[in-house]
Amino acid sequence: MMRRRDLIAMLGGAGFVWPLVAWAQPKPMPVIGFIGLTSASAVAKRLTAFREGLKVSGFVEGESVTIEYRYAGGQFDRAPILVAELLERHVDVIVTAGSSPLPRAAMLATKVVPIVFTNGGDPVADGLVASLARPGGNATGATFYSGLLLAKQLELLRELVPSMKVIAVTNPPVGTSDEQKRLLREAARSGEEIVPITVSAVSELEGVFATILQHRADAAIMADPISNQQIERLVAFTTQNRLPVISGLREITAAGCLMSYGSSIDDTYRQVGVYAGRILKGAKPADLPVVQPTRFELVINLTTAKALGLPIPPTLLARADELIE
Repeated sequence: MMRRRDLIAMLGGAGFVWPLVAWAQPKPMPVIGFIGLTSASAVAKRLTAFREGLKVSGFVEGESVTIEYRYAGGQFDRAPILVAELLERHVDVIVTAGSSPLPRAAMLATKVVPIVFTNGGDPVADGLVASLARPGGNATGATFYSGLLLAKQLELLRELVPSMKVIAVTNPPVGTSDEQKRLLREAARSGEEIVPITVSAVSELEGVFATILQHRADAAIMADPISNQQIERLVAFTTQNRLPVISGLREITAAGCLMSYGSSIDDTYRQVGVYAGRILKGAKPADLPVVQPTRFELVINLTTAKALGLPIPPTLLARADELIE
């Protein structure tokens, strides 16, 4: 039988031990929920840049932060399901890698969990933030302004294909603002017809290609994130049909399309990683300005231009940041 004084001594000792035990328990690693539009393989290079950004903020995957990955398989309508899964996992930050339907789904689901996005259009016009300088809510991120480059891409395409009359322009289902459409219409010259094509899922790509052929497009601007992540299919289609194409991604030009004009997508993902890390350390999305690109690159594939029989004006050659042979 335990004596009273032994019990008191034991409890007294425990009073000193228990706080030490509680204090010694390791804090659980924070969890980032990452939602990609298509697949892990499609964004592998960009994920490397994202992890580099996290490291800048002091976080290393598997050591000081856990990342839960979800991919929509090229279907925007799966975004709400993926967001719900991550919220059930009690993630500390949601990162969305794709156009505005992804962060929009996250913002509809939570006003508390911080959201860091990549965005190809105007985040203000897309309703993601109140302003670029002061986002104001639980979302911020980085934009590469692909949508706002449509007019410039049309002008560059015209320099290489001056005889074009019908130009197909692919867009995401959400994220092409009225301002972007207006600028594109104003950039089109008399006699040029712009054929807008919405791309909502990978399964629609063959239909998109068929629509381009049906309208007998002389050239195309690929401005949707889905076709831009299906590089092999896009290059195969444009090569087979001898279609001049411009996009915002250098990778597509390197793979065989005619040219690209845009900012570095890798830099965008790296900055999103930096922001996710800063938020884990206590920063608020409302106080982190949306990062905008500072440099745009023109890349031309000389081999493709030659195969299409398109002479490159010397003035355009001089302005190119990179020539691929």
